[in-house]
Amino acid sequence: MPNQQHLDRVFSALANSTRREVMESLRAGPQSVSDLAAPHAMSLPSFMQHLRLLQDAGLVRSEKRGRVRMVEACKAPMLELESWLDEQRITWERRLDQLDNFVSKERRR
Repeated sequence: MPNQQHLDRVFSALANSTRREVMESLRAGPQSVSDLAAPHAMSLPSFMQHLRLLQDAGLVRSEKRGRVRMVEACKAPMLELESWLDEQRITWERRLDQLDNFVSKERRR
């Protein structure tokens, strides 16, 4: 099970549509900060705050390549999130199956 504080940071980072759009863009591979920022109607410093939150959550990493800062997605946090969500899905499916069985038994009475 992932560390709860780390999971909180990941959920918090993904709670914003701009940051989700950045993550979606990075599915195609690493991109420059300016390419990532282009579709968003905000100043570069404001956009950098979004990238900083994604970095703090471990969802992206960046490196300077010459004069260009490149950003790429990190898979591990998303895999941890997927694992946690799978556990939740399994738990709730089991509970709903139990409820369905109970209701079915009560209807037969």
